[in-house]
Amino acid sequence: MHAVYPLLLGALLFALGLYGVLARRNAITVLMAIELLLNAVTINLVAFGSLIRDQFNIGQVFTLFIITMAAAETGLGLAIVLMIFRQRGNADIDGQRQLAEPLGGPADETDPSADAVAIAPGDGGSGTEEEPVVARALAQTEAAR
Repeated sequence: MHAVYPLLLGALLFALGLYGVLARRNAITVLMAIELLLNAVTINLVAFGSLIRDQFNIGQVFTLFIITMAAAETGLGLAIVLMIFRQRGNADIDGQRQLAEPLGGPADETDPSADAVAIAPGDGGSGTEEEPVVARALAQTEAAR
């Protein structure tokens, strides 16, 4: 058998997986596209291993490592996606921007309630002006939970 057929299949799977990672918004679909990428790499490794006829079967050894890594990625990735789905009600990747750490503090977050959490600095007088702001922010964060 020619090595062109499995290499072409691997290239097509890789292209399909790359499209899935770049174009999709659902986290489950992105995880499946990553699995397609890894399967394409394993097909190419086995094809090149049989083409070169390596005595140590390095292509097959790397394939076992990739299969192990794919199983771990699937388990951990699905656990994270299911936890996000339980908390937010969807598995949309674009909506998960709130999970990122803000660069400029709480006011930099995309969450509209984050402005209420940010405490405005006082005028240097007594702390009586800041106490209602803190109490209101705590009440809003508790209500959001």
